[in-house]
Amino acid sequence: MSDDAVLLTIEDDVATVTLNRPDVRNALAEETSERLIERFDTIADSDARCVVLEGAGPAFCAGGDVGAMVEGVAGDQPPAERVELVVSAIHGAIEAVHDCRLPVVAKIDGATFGAGAGLALACDVQLASPEAKIGFGFRRVGLAIDSGVSYFLPRLVGPNKAKELVFTGELLDADTARELGIFTRLFEADEFEDGVENMVETIAEGPTVALTQAKRLLDRGTESTFEQALDDEATAQGLAFTTADHEEGATAFMEQRSPEFEGR
Repeated sequence: MSDDAVLLTIEDDVATVTLNRPDVRNALAEETSERLIERFDTIADSDARCVVLEGAGPAFCAGGDVGAMVEGVAGDQPPAERVELVVSAIHGAIEAVHDCRLPVVAKIDGATFGAGAGLALACDVQLASPEAKIGFGFRRVGLAIDSGVSYFLPRLVGPNKAKELVFTGELLDADTARELGIFTRLFEADEFEDGVENMVETIAEGPTVALTQAKRLLDRGTESTFEQALDDEATAQGLAFTTADHEEGATAFMEQRSPEFEGR
C-alpha cells in the first residue's frame, strides 16, 4: 500500500488528514492504520494548530477491512495473531488521534461504521453533513466492539443507550446522531463546507497553548476528583499565563478589539 492511502496537507495552521481509499470506503486495514499513525507523528512535529480528519469519496470510514477478516478466517490465522496484526494496529491509530495534543475535528460527509465510528469519536469535535450516518454494528460480522467504542460511546450517550446501539447495530442518521450528542454539529448540505471551514478557522486562530491545555483538562476531567481537577486547572493556567497569546488576549480585551493570537 502506498503512502497515498492517507494524505496529509498543512496549510494556514491547519493539518488536514484524508483517508484516501474510497474504493474500500476508507476501511482501516493494518497498513492504513500505520499510515495514519505516521501522519499524526508528522503533525506533532509541525506548526499546525488544528487538525481535520476526513474521508475521500462517499464514506468517512467503513471500519475494519472485512476482506482481510475473510482472508484471516479462510487462512486459519490464529486469533491471537489476528488481534496483534489487525486490532492492535487499528487501536494504535485510534490512540494517535485521541492523544493528539491539538484539537482534532472529524469532518463527516458520509457513512462511518464500526472501527470508523470509533475513529470519529476519537476526535474532539464531530461535524456532520446530512449525508452522514454512524453505526456501531460490529455484531454484523460477529464481533465484539473495539476501537475505543467501549470508552467513548457510554460517555456520550450513557451506558444503557450505548448497549442498545451496540446490541442492535442500528445505523443512525445525521439528525438522530446529533440529538444523541454523537455529532456535535449538523450543517445543511449547502452550508457544510463553509460551516466546517469557519469552525476550523476559529479553532486554528485561537490561543493554541490554552486550547491544548483545555483539551487535556477536559479529557482528564471525567476521571479526576474535584480536587484533582482544580489542581490540574491551576497548573494549566500557570502555563497559559506565560504565553504571548495570554498577553495579547488580555491587552486586546482592555483595548476593546479582537485578539490576534499567534499560537505561542
